[in-house]
Amino acid sequence: MMVLGDSFTVGSGPVPAWRAYACQAARLLGWQPVIAGAGGTGYLNRGRAGRTFQQSYEEELAWRPAPDVLVVSGGHNDQRWSTGQVGRAAARLVRDARAGWPATRIVLVGPIWLEAVPAKALRIRDTLAEVARREGVEFLDPLRHHWAGGDPSAVVLPDGVHPTPAGHLLLARWLARSLRS
Repeated sequence: MMVLGDSFTVGSGPVPAWRAYACQAARLLGWQPVIAGAGGTGYLNRGRAGRTFQQSYEEELAWRPAPDVLVVSGGHNDQRWSTGQVGRAAARLVRDARAGWPATRIVLVGPIWLEAVPAKALRIRDTLAEVARREGVEFLDPLRHHWAGGDPSAVVLPDGVHPTPAGHLLLARWLARSLRS
């Protein structure tokens, strides 16, 4: 299982990569994870790493043998671009992955917000869902869930954005269940 994403995927703050939801989901499934990407990145946003998801895919993943599953998780950091631009970048990434790995199961995961979701994030989610439909890949929507429940501090770090270790475990269990079905 390869997972490409942002700080939620690779870990941030007090949560190291091996405790981030992507690695934990692979562990729950008994799969070998290969995690790529960097904090602050997105389909168009370069983050501090100075690269987009496309560039992370090309530099970190495309040269490897085909995985059984490729999960691309993001959109959280792409709010300054139009949804059309985000959609075109996502479609290009899916097409490139499919061209290189025609038998790989590709899954797009929409933007993750653990608390109040901005309207733009919903529009990006809808755009990514449409890209997935058009490209014939799966789409998983984390915005359909209410992660914070009664005590947001249990799942969201003090920065108000990133998951705590418990928040990552909730996301991991959700992703593992989704990938099993």
